[in-house]
Amino acid sequence: MSRLDPSPAADLPAPILRLDGLSVRLPRNAEREHAILDVSLALAPNEILCVVGESGSGKSMTSSAIMRLLPPGVVADHGSIVFDGRDLLKLSEAQMREVRGAQIAMVFQEPMTALNPLHTVGQQIGEMFRIHTAFGVDVIEQRVHALLDEVRMPDPQAAAGAYPHELSGGQRQRAMIAMALALEPRVLIADEPTTALDVTTQAQILRLIRDLQKRKSTSVLFITHDFGVVAEIADRVAVMQQGRLVEQGPASQVLNAPRHAYTRQLIGAVPSLTPPASRPAVPGGAVPALVVEEVSKTYRTGGFLARGARVTKALDHVSLELPKGATLGVVGESGSGKSTLARCIVRLIDPDGGRIMIDNLDLAAMSHRQVRAATQRVQMVFQDPYASLNPRRRVGELVAQGPMAHGVSRREAMAKALSLLSLVGLDPAAIDRFPHEFSGGQRQRIGLARALALDPEILIADEPVSALDVSVQAQVLGLLEDLKQRLGLSMLFVTHDLRVAAQICDVVVVMKAGKIVEAGPTAQVFTNPQAEYTRALLEAIPGREWSAHAAPEQNHHKGELT
Repeated sequence: MSRLDPSPAADLPAPILRLDGLSVRLPRNAEREHAILDVSLALAPNEILCVVGESGSGKSMTSSAIMRLLPPGVVADHGSIVFDGRDLLKLSEAQMREVRGAQIAMVFQEPMTALNPLHTVGQQIGEMFRIHTAFGVDVIEQRVHALLDEVRMPDPQAAAGAYPHELSGGQRQRAMIAMALALEPRVLIADEPTTALDVTTQAQILRLIRDLQKRKSTSVLFITHDFGVVAEIADRVAVMQQGRLVEQGPASQVLNAPRHAYTRQLIGAVPSLTPPASRPAVPGGAVPALVVEEVSKTYRTGGFLARGARVTKALDHVSLELPKGATLGVVGESGSGKSTLARCIVRLIDPDGGRIMIDNLDLAAMSHRQVRAATQRVQMVFQDPYASLNPRRRVGELVAQGPMAHGVSRREAMAKALSLLSLVGLDPAAIDRFPHEFSGGQRQRIGLARALALDPEILIADEPVSALDVSVQAQVLGLLEDLKQRLGLSMLFVTHDLRVAAQICDVVVVMKAGKIVEAGPTAQVFTNPQAEYTRALLEAIPGREWSAHAAPEQNHHKGELT
């Protein structure tokens, strides 16, 4: 249920947390002088305030300043952060330690990096009590189990004894929320807590935060770049751009009648769940560029030899066809098998059985030496371009190394790299720079250039925009569509974001637990889903009612923001 009818700001009681003219200065060699400049915000008791903006807008730095956890060399040089009548910026570190966790707690975006991999979940939640209370071992254990139950963790006792890597992404995030709520803080800061989660897990976490906030009367500062999340959970909204606060107000006003041009542009870049009317239908009987027949993949983990091994069917006799010149979307939750399918197609993973056909070539039956030559025709773009790009190589070398490995001279390969970088919208000077010198969207363009260097017929895109801001996401989607048309590509597009699938995919298959449960033209599947699982995915989309209302005024894939 959406929260678009909060009480007007004038009716709110005195704030529990207030930022007045806060400025945070960056080190001397940074792109700009201040990460945050003259920001004033107020968080009222028992409200959810969403701070929204792109990467670099200063929203996460705002939360770090509140927690007094700024990176080295970054300092709050002006303004105040008043909590419970005290300016947090003037407290000693010892005084601040009494505030952190006990009175103001934080949930981070990536729990796997925030949780200690060497300690069980129960030990890490219990540490909050060991540090801040005089509870005995038995009481702490009871409190830990009660907290895990409160955050709807399946089998709280087993979860307490598990290590972080043994839990799913959603379960790890629930553990982080349990830890943050252990001492019943008055303020909870949630920094992009649902960004890496699939749509149904995201909906569960949002519902959990909202329910806990209501029951415990906690004030929540929720940081996000997802306007669907804002529509789902916010009482009020504050919009940040380049370190400045450009707009704030009740959620209903900011979402439905934004005053600032930047807010309107951000909302305009949110993908609609309605496929574009201009997208031509895939002609019946179109020649398939790729045929997947009865492909299976089973993983066995744990146990000694066959004893006690856990068997997971990642792919269970999956069959599909990618029509030539079309974009086929593969959607589903984490663990549905969609990324395993993509990796089997390019033979990064060897399937256990089935056929993967490009014309008369069966990629599944080839040796790795044979695959190396054949897979020039099918290339992959990965979710995290930074992890897939060698940080020690210059961009030109990264793009050129594919053609060079297939016998093209260095001179020709570098010339082609220059041309491809221009094709994906990067300055020619990028050829001599390193991956870390680029933004996330620019690195994804580099990944695209590298994938196109071997002139593939088929592009496999595995969650290529899931880590990007909404405006950068729109630019990359527009670029993919443009390249597909100009180069005559066929594309298999893996995503858990159904809005993105609606905008770029001609046809779609829905996967659950390694099987395809529904397939068809995107408009047909999304407007008249036949499978109960597909309906559940669609219903779980945060802010679905708002986005459907806002869709007519949105302008997708234009890339207005830079």
